[in-house]
Amino acid sequence: MAGPGLAYTLGVIIREATRADLPAILALLVDDDLGADRDSVEVDEAYERAFADLDADPRALQIVGEQDGQVIGCMQIVYLPGLSRHGARRAQIEAVRVRSQRRGQGLGRQLMDWAIAHAAQRGCTIVQLTSHKSRVDAHRFYVRLGFVASHEGMKLTL
Repeated sequence: MAGPGLAYTLGVIIREATRADLPAILALLVDDDLGADRDSVEVDEAYERAFADLDADPRALQIVGEQDGQVIGCMQIVYLPGLSRHGARRAQIEAVRVRSQRRGQGLGRQLMDWAIAHAAQRGCTIVQLTSHKSRVDAHRFYVRLGFVASHEGMKLTL
């Protein structure tokens, strides 16, 4: 899949993830209270399949932030076509994570700025995300970036 290219800011490389990054991404997912209960660092068949599906989908990106050869942040972006809002394209951002020891140093902002710019380049007119209600610090972060809590999200676990 043709990727979005590299971005290099303040010693951090933002790039599309490769299969070799999967263990580091899983480590980031479990590096918080919610992820520790939902995910695992063990690369199993389900994670392999999920990564392969993302990698094969031209509307999906798994992005990592790397510094000094180590993955220190990640996020997933899915580009969604739609009819509402006069055919608006949307970028859905999920699973934004920064290594706990590196939080508060600007990497989250770099990742989100990159994602927003990339969404605009792809013709998106809306960037949306969900964030668990317990992630109060994350909500403040997204509001500082200009996001507005305009909708009530709901999920149904199957």
